[in-house]
Amino acid sequence: MKLIDAIPIHARVGLDTAPLIYWLESDRVYQPILVELFNSRFNVGLNTAITSVVSLAEVLVKPLSTGQTNLVTGHRTFLMTAKFLSLSALTPAIAEKGAELRARHGLRLPDAFQIAAALEDGASIFLTNDVGHRRVTEIPIVVLRDFLPPNP
Repeated sequence: MKLIDAIPIHARVGLDTAPLIYWLESDRVYQPILVELFNSRFNVGLNTAITSVVSLAEVLVKPLSTGQTNLVTGHRTFLMTAKFLSLSALTPAIAEKGAELRARHGLRLPDAFQIAAALEDGASIFLTNDVGHRRVTEIPIVVLRDFLPPNP
């Protein structure tokens, strides 16, 4: 099964930071799994996505630490202007939902905020590469590594 088969057409997708980093930085392992989702769904309007400003902070860490200002600008611009993507602020409602998710499922706070933002913005599925998110029951969790080709 391919990733695109796990994501219904017209579903609003909550995006964790890892898939965004893999896409933005052309990760040799995970970008090939994401190509069809981004090119055949997101970029043509068949699916939309939501992530929180937590992703903005997280995608900028590596380029900032290595002084790659062109990547800082590129990543920021992508997250703030991609037509298919909503970048959610951390509102009081998201903070409270994040606290509930953290208490219920033992998530790290940034992860709880990501899922809370997705839920608050109407996502029906959440895409991550963190298998620990599977303990979340409020939204179906799709984990990228499940779509890796088998090792020869």
